[in-house]
Amino acid sequence: MPTVDLGPWLSGDRDARAALARTVDDALRTAGFLLVTGHGVDPELRRRVRDAARAFFVLPAAAKQPYAARVGGRGWLGPGAEANGYAEGTETPPDLKESLTFATHEPFEDPVTNAQWYAPNVWPAEAPELRALCEEYLAEMARLENLLLELLGRALGLEPDFFTRHMDHPTYGFNINWYPGTEVVGEARPGQFRIGPHTDFGTVTVLDRQAGKGGLQVFTEADGWQDAPFDPAALTINIGDLMARWTGDRWRSGRHRVLPPPAEAPTEELISLVYFGECTPGTLVESVPAPVGRVVYEPVDSHVYLRQKLDSITVG
Repeated sequence: MPTVDLGPWLSGDRDARAALARTVDDALRTAGFLLVTGHGVDPELRRRVRDAARAFFVLPAAAKQPYAARVGGRGWLGPGAEANGYAEGTETPPDLKESLTFATHEPFEDPVTNAQWYAPNVWPAEAPELRALCEEYLAEMARLENLLLELLGRALGLEPDFFTRHMDHPTYGFNINWYPGTEVVGEARPGQFRIGPHTDFGTVTVLDRQAGKGGLQVFTEADGWQDAPFDPAALTINIGDLMARWTGDRWRSGRHRVLPPPAEAPTEELISLVYFGECTPGTLVESVPAPVGRVVYEPVDSHVYLRQKLDSITVG
């Protein structure tokens, strides 16, 4: 998993951009992951989002219950709400986490699209700073997402707007995941993880994570499960299923998991900020043909696919 500095891309230097595009292409052909620096997202903003969210997570369950939501909704996903391993067809125990989950903040003109993909975000009154901080963070994610998609188009040798043209009114998901220790979640059951093995569903995921013994692992065919490298200055980027289909499996949808609280550090607590990039509802995702793509998938409606995947990981 290489670390890529986005500075040369932002500089506009043609040779530097070409070299960066080659590095990105190579990385996404293997694990589907890379680290990026030079992204311009303020580390102080990231810290403040975490602190505001943690003030909510540590409240008693009764105080959080009024904000309870289902997967794909807006609000609080409590213990037992989600099992990401279900997306692979594995009947794992529920994931050992809680989440605050937010999504698309602007309604759509089409009432059918609006009914399926828009609802007002829910901001807990017990964390009054959270809304302004998250809105600032999400503006940064939208900027970075478009930059990354432009870079990905270049990495494939396609037009710079090959992906960004499908972003006139995209949906997105944003989860703040809380991974508490065993004093909160109890001992892990066999086959239970903080997040079970899965691939993400959309285009690109932007992850701001913390280092931990019970942290992120990435799967490759060559090496199996390996701890993901960590750089506190970097954001972790991975490719989702829709992007893999779009590229005809040239790029891998990065399979990953988050380990349970470790025996040697049972009280370890981590918080991740996870932005799931998507595209405009109704986008037809068609595989890029050879020689860029390796296989040709049946075209899919992006949001029919996303809805099926979200439903698949819902517990109960």
